[in-house]
Amino acid sequence: MVPDGSAGRDWEACYQAGETPWDKGRAHPALVDWLSRNRLAGLILVPGSGAGHDVRALAADPAASVVGLDLAPSAKVKAESFPKAGNETYQTGDFLSGFPAVGSFDALFEHTCFCAIPPARRPDYARAVAKSIKPGGLFLAIFYRNPTDRGEPGPPFGCSMGEADALFGQEFLLLEEQTSIPTFEGREDREVLRLLQKT
Repeated sequence: MVPDGSAGRDWEACYQAGETPWDKGRAHPALVDWLSRNRLAGLILVPGSGAGHDVRALAADPAASVVGLDLAPSAKVKAESFPKAGNETYQTGDFLSGFPAVGSFDALFEHTCFCAIPPARRPDYARAVAKSIKPGGLFLAIFYRNPTDRGEPGPPFGCSMGEADALFGQEFLLLEEQTSIPTFEGREDREVLRLLQKT
């Protein structure tokens, strides 16, 4: 069975087969760099958390309690196999289908979930983000900037910043944008870091 929101891929089967090329074995370099100068505190959600590398980077701050959420049960198992970095937990569920309770989180970090879902479901994702975060809360995201314009099939599916503005602009205020960020090999000049605040 293919999970809802998976762009036709069975993510659980990918984990069971060890076919997880998106897992680089460490937190995204841009997140680590951003956290070296800033902090996300309170209750934080990471949808599409996979093996939990980004979750652990965020949870290293004692002021943060981080929830990693993934469709694949095996992703949760893998994430829980690592030593804890702080106050982090993992759950299995579909971010686009009613998780979590309204206004539960102080912040949300996005790295691999948005680019993995079918582009037609992006409005559902934007609504889920807005629903999840408290008023005044923060949305820190690393967006893929049109990686499919190089002739590559998705996922990952690219997103222009104009599309991101249209999706999130009504509920969020853009506070920061970085178009040149540290990243993994092969992703140079293909990602944008944005910090938004829920209005």
